[in-house]
Amino acid sequence: MAAGRAAVVCGLGTHLPSRVVTNEDLARELDTSDEWIRSRTGIGQRHIAEEGTATSDLAVEAGGRALKSAETDAVDTVIVATSTPDHTCPATAPTVAARLGLGTVPAFDVAAMCTGFLYGLAVGGGLIAAGTADSVLVIGAETYSSILDPEDRSTRAIFGDGAGAVMLRAGEPEEPGALGPVILGSDGTGSELIRIPSGGSRDPIRAEHIERADPYFRMAGTRVFRNAVERMVDASREAVSRVGWTLEDIEVFVAHQANVRIMNAVADQMRLPRSRFPVHLDRVGNTAAASIPLALADAVTTGALRPGHRTAVAGFGGGLTWGAATLTWPDVTPV
Repeated sequence: MAAGRAAVVCGLGTHLPSRVVTNEDLARELDTSDEWIRSRTGIGQRHIAEEGTATSDLAVEAGGRALKSAETDAVDTVIVATSTPDHTCPATAPTVAARLGLGTVPAFDVAAMCTGFLYGLAVGGGLIAAGTADSVLVIGAETYSSILDPEDRSTRAIFGDGAGAVMLRAGEPEEPGALGPVILGSDGTGSELIRIPSGGSRDPIRAEHIERADPYFRMAGTRVFRNAVERMVDASREAVSRVGWTLEDIEVFVAHQANVRIMNAVADQMRLPRSRFPVHLDRVGNTAAASIPLALADAVTTGALRPGHRTAVAGFGGGLTWGAATLTWPDVTPV
C-alpha cells in the first residue's frame, strides 16, 4: 500500500439528454396522472435519450466535463458504473476512454445497478490507495429508457436517463474532498426484487421461445422501499462512525434519488432535518448509477452544498446492493 494516500474528489461533470418528458406527457400515453406520480415518487419530469443515443454517448459528455472541471486532459483509469451498457459484451468503459482521447488506460464497467457509482468510488479509491493509479475517472451513466416496458406506468414514471462523473486524484487523507471509507454490502437472496428476467445466461432470449421472453426492467416496489431505507440508514451510520463523526455532524446528505418518500424515511430514521437532503429527482427522475453525481452537481449549483460541508452519500440498488461514504466537500465547480 502507498502510505498516506487517499482518493480526493477534484472534478465533477454531468450530462442530461435535452428531451424532457413531463408527467403530463406520460398521462397522454398511460393510465396515470401528474398527481398520481408526484404523490408516490416526488417526480415531475425526467430526461429521455433520443433514439440512437447510447449510454456511452452520455458517459463521454459527463466524463469530458469532469476532466474539464478538474482542469486536466489525462487520467490513469476509467470506471463506468452502469446497468444499461451499450452491449452485453464488450464493456462500455473502453469505448468511453477511447472517445475521450485517453489512450490505452485501463477501463472497465461496474455493474451494481443504482449503487454502481458508490461501488465505482470504492474501486477507484482502492486503486489510488494502493498506488496502482494516481487518478481515476468514475462515471455513472444510464439509458434506462432502453429497458423499460412501454406499457408499465410505474417504471416509466420513475426512471430517467443521464450521466454524472467524478474525477479522483491521489491526495492526503485529511484534505477537503478526501473520501472516507466506502461502506458496501449486498444480499443476493433479494435478487428477484429488481431485475430484467430475460437476456442473460439464466434465461437467454432464443428464437424458439421468444414469445415468453421478458427483456424489460421489473421491480417489486413495496419490498424494495423497506430494504432501501434500512440498508442506507445502516450503511450511513457505519460510514459516519468510521470517520469519527456523529449523525448530527452531517450537514448535507446526498442520497440516491430513487423516491422522495425513501429519502424522507431515511432522514426521519436518522433524526436529521429533511432540509439536509437535497432533492434533484423532481426534475430528472431516478437516473440509477448517475443519480448521486447528478445530485451532487445540482446541490453545488443551487448552493445547498458548499466547500467545507460535512457530506454523506448513500445508495441502494438491485442485487440487492447498497453503500455509503463520507467526505468534506472540496472547492469544486461542476461543469
